[in-house]
Amino acid sequence: MGKSILITGGVRSGKSRLAERMTLALGSPAIYIATAEAHDAEMTERIARHRARRGPEWHTISEPTKLVQALQDSDGDAPRLVDCLTLWLSNLMLAEQDWLGDAEALAAILPEQRAPVVFVTNEVGAGIVPENALARAFRDAAGLVNQTIAAASDELWLSVAGYPLKVK
Repeated sequence: MGKSILITGGVRSGKSRLAERMTLALGSPAIYIATAEAHDAEMTERIARHRARRGPEWHTISEPTKLVQALQDSDGDAPRLVDCLTLWLSNLMLAEQDWLGDAEALAAILPEQRAPVVFVTNEVGAGIVPENALARAFRDAAGLVNQTIAAASDELWLSVAGYPLKVK
């Protein structure tokens, strides 16, 4: 069975770089499953910087919503990195899909995976309570998704200011 690792942390905490190092330590070449979509120029530039940083040992699959299918289709010998669950959740919520059902389905397939998978997610519960209902709903949903995947993962890491802390 493939190992599953969840890495969480705040914005710019170093979690993506940590996830890239951990994934490549599990094997190379590796598969990068990107959940981000470029809806504006800033996000287009952000995605371009991420791709340029990764290098030739990565094969990228773009999948904003069908993460379970992407993991099943890519399962084999190469380790996979999913970056990130928070954007995946945003995409599901904006599409008015059953995000909780999708998170539970994602957790359910992890024990069946042959190749390792590393997930990146944002820790959104450490800040203040948002002022509007949509932001509060997202914060609560992200907390549930993170708890669901953390419970199903073999390891849980917290990245703080570029330094990893193993939680589980």
